Amino acid sequence: MTQEINLELQEKIADLESKLAFQDITIADLNTELAVHQEKLDRMHQQLKMLFRQLNEMKGDDVASAEEETPPPHY
Repeated sequence: MTQEINLELQEKIADLESKLAFQDITIADLNTELAVHQEKLDRMHQQLKMLFRQLNEMKGDDVASAEEETPPPHY
């Protein structure tokens, strides 16, 4: 009977070790994927900042304000 309990405990331990190994692999994979997404997000953030900067530069150069804009001829 003691051997049966011992074998049962060993099977449970082996099952838990297997699950733990799978979880470790899953966590590592998710961490890698998260790092890739963070890099993409950082690049997109930099691009957005650059676009806003360019837009603000264009507004100052070429775009007339609403007060300066002449109404279209049909008014």
